[in-house]
Amino acid sequence: MATHRIDVVSDTHGYLSEELVAALAGTELIVHAGDLCSRDDYNTLKAIAPLRMCLGNNDWNYDYGPDVKKLVRFSKWGLRFQVCHYRERIDLATCDVAICGHTHRPFVEKARHGRVLVMNPGSTTFPRTEQGPTIGRLMVGDHGDVESAVIVELEPKDPGEGKGRRRWAFWD
Repeated sequence: MATHRIDVVSDTHGYLSEELVAALAGTELIVHAGDLCSRDDYNTLKAIAPLRMCLGNNDWNYDYGPDVKKLVRFSKWGLRFQVCHYRERIDLATCDVAICGHTHRPFVEKARHGRVLVMNPGSTTFPRTEQGPTIGRLMVGDHGDVESAVIVELEPKDPGEGKGRRRWAFWD
């Protein structure tokens, strides 16, 4: 059975850093939870890997195509995903993985009696925590098993630490 990597990003606000682009190398799917704010960045992410994305509150004047809506539902590797910029607009009863953004604060948790993974990857551009720029990373099997769900810091606070280290993990 294969393991697949999904990288989760949100609130990039028109800026894709070199650290972000490097961290996305090798992913099989990018999920963006809104506030991309750039058609060029949309095309850049699509060139790295297949992209699933929802609209954020700052994406109102951008046209990314018919697949990008306020709430996006899709299935991949046996999992039902919902992606919405606002957590409170996700129907946790109808998904296995819920991805949200907006707060610029990363978290990973279980909901609905441990049956639903909920993730906010934070923000790579305007983080609102001391963790700095972050993304989410999911490792999933072919048949809907989440092997890990982690938040990855893109820039270490201590210059002696390596980039892309795992700050904390929920599903290890």
